[in-house]
Amino acid sequence: METQAIKRVLEAVSCGRKTVDQALEQLKRLPFEDISYACVDHHRSLRKGFPEVIFGEGKSVEQILGIVGAMVDQKDTVLITRVSVEKARPVVEKYANAVYHPEARMLVLASKPIEPAGKGLIMVICAGTSDIPVAQEALITAKTMGHRVERLYDVGVSGIHRLMLQEQFWHEASVFVVAAGMEGALPSVVGGLVDKPVIAVPTSIGYGASFGGITALLGMLNSCASNVCVVNIDNGFGAGYTAAAINSLANT
Repeated sequence: METQAIKRVLEAVSCGRKTVDQALEQLKRLPFEDISYACVDHHRSLRKGFPEVIFGEGKSVEQILGIVGAMVDQKDTVLITRVSVEKARPVVEKYANAVYHPEARMLVLASKPIEPAGKGLIMVICAGTSDIPVAQEALITAKTMGHRVERLYDVGVSGIHRLMLQEQFWHEASVFVVAAGMEGALPSVVGGLVDKPVIAVPTSIGYGASFGGITALLGMLNSCASNVCVVNIDNGFGAGYTAAAINSLANT
């Protein structure tokens, strides 16, 4: 349950529009709800500013629907990652406001219209077209968390002039998310151009010696650009979430 929702409950009690018992009934499932196969953390948005996120991979449709239902009852925004179109379809059919993003394999049910907050810009960049799904995971995550996001795709080091022509973004963005496979060089290049945090995302894209993203991961970890930090292979969600947390500080 979001902070504003709890404030409304407390204000309703204070003004006499709700009894204490009615408010207790509404709040009784905080801080979590045990639905046998999951303990849904309804308290997370109060602690961290955003509700629990559902990892769809490995969960059945029934489990996903059960967790979604528990979160919707608490008026939480629901974000599901790594969810296939087959698993997403029943959720979309049940909830009219559910939006599926097939490229990112993410599903969003917004409890209210998502408006970008008055914060800085998050810039999501990827090296090649094959890296777009991971970049999109970062982009959808940050947007769902209420941040302004721009994207710049297919600007890898094999054609570095494509990146250099986008100089306006170096000044506008508060934080950069850079996804790359192969040798993973692009985050170091971006890190050398800007004075802002760069979150590097190694992707599992590449030929045999890329070792499923390990080569890119090691290259990024060994970056000589001191403003580069690295998340795990293909972890666009983690990069987008961290970028949103950093960007929240932009206007504080």
